[in-house]
Amino acid sequence: MGKMWTFFSLLVLLSPSLLANSILIPMDVQQTNHLKAYGLAYRELKADREVDWLVNYRGGSFLMKYTSELELECKLRSVSYEVVTESVEQSMIQSITNPDVNMDVVKLYKAAKIVVYSPIKVSKASFEDTDAVLLVLNYAEIPYEVVYDEEILKGDLHLYDWLHLHHEDFTGQFGRNRRRMSAADLEAQKAIAEKYHFKKVSQLKLEVARTIKEFCAGGGYLFAMCSGTESLDVALAAEGLDIVPSVFDGDGVDPKAQQKLDFSKTIAFQDFELEVSDEDFPGMSFSSINASSGYGWGDETYFSLFDFSAKWDVIPSLLVQNHESTIREFFGQTSAFNKKTLKPGVLVLGQSQSTYRYVYGELGKGQFTFYSGHDPEGQRGFHRMPTDLNLHPNSPGYRLILNNVLFPSARKKQRKT
Repeated sequence: MGKMWTFFSLLVLLSPSLLANSILIPMDVQQTNHLKAYGLAYRELKADREVDWLVNYRGGSFLMKYTSELELECKLRSVSYEVVTESVEQSMIQSITNPDVNMDVVKLYKAAKIVVYSPIKVSKASFEDTDAVLLVLNYAEIPYEVVYDEEILKGDLHLYDWLHLHHEDFTGQFGRNRRRMSAADLEAQKAIAEKYHFKKVSQLKLEVARTIKEFCAGGGYLFAMCSGTESLDVALAAEGLDIVPSVFDGDGVDPKAQQKLDFSKTIAFQDFELEVSDEDFPGMSFSSINASSGYGWGDETYFSLFDFSAKWDVIPSLLVQNHESTIREFFGQTSAFNKKTLKPGVLVLGQSQSTYRYVYGELGKGQFTFYSGHDPEGQRGFHRMPTDLNLHPNSPGYRLILNNVLFPSARKKQRKT
């Protein structure tokens, strides 16, 4: 009997997986690849296996049921992990749920169906190669689909849970400076407008913007970056007005457009002033929402994430999970949000000394997050080359994007009755 027990003990030492109950994926500074760790969590959810998100525990770690397949995937993706026994897991969960600590366990139930709104659906759109969300979804191996104006007009958004908008111009000004869109991109948008009997691209984009707002209000999750955040609200506020300079649509703007803006129709911003110009290459900003001008942007400027109560403010706590509390600032067509233009009730998740960078709000039954800037690891100024995330596997700026990708999974599946 003694020999048998010694043999069994030796076997356990040599094969710890025999006592394995779970796999812990730490998300603190010890993690070798934060971004691919999110992909592993999504993979488990896609396979109908639940994932525990350990809020504020070691940078927002993930706890998953042990399988040899999952352990192999961790190794293949170079993701740091720890094999956890049942007793260790129970002790860990007990310490996290202690009412005296700012931590909690949030169970993720399902993989959200993700869609990206992008002109790559209809044209080459080389500028989209630098879309941070497309880059990180591909790198983390998280599947998604792509839609553009036609699919939205057809009502396809109801097929998805989570919608991303990036550097899109919903005002019909083709990005305002015409330097980021090719002739093919412009013609593709004009063709869609003509097909659906809109006289101008601005009218097409307004209908798309309204449909996106309805998607969110109906219970969808909307995530937007860069000019997608600003131009969406500008277009909604200017419904029925001409704010497009003649260089883009052949006629002038309404001289009283500013006074006629309806801020009750916007999602996140109000009381902003339009940037209107009939110059051949007008400025980058659509409005005073964009606070990227007027102050310096040094190489070492940062914005800070707020702390929230994990047990009482679950949503913002999930959205700011990170191994760093300060994020290096980065440019975009809409680089930062003017503090004076944010609507009451919209929650600030991250801010610099003079601007907001990362905000969250509720709209009807849905929720939205707006994240300013173009590429968290991009070069200063315009971004011509895609970022190689193999060089930035631990990017805290990109982690904020992936927090939003997993966020809808915290909603429990509805029972079918």
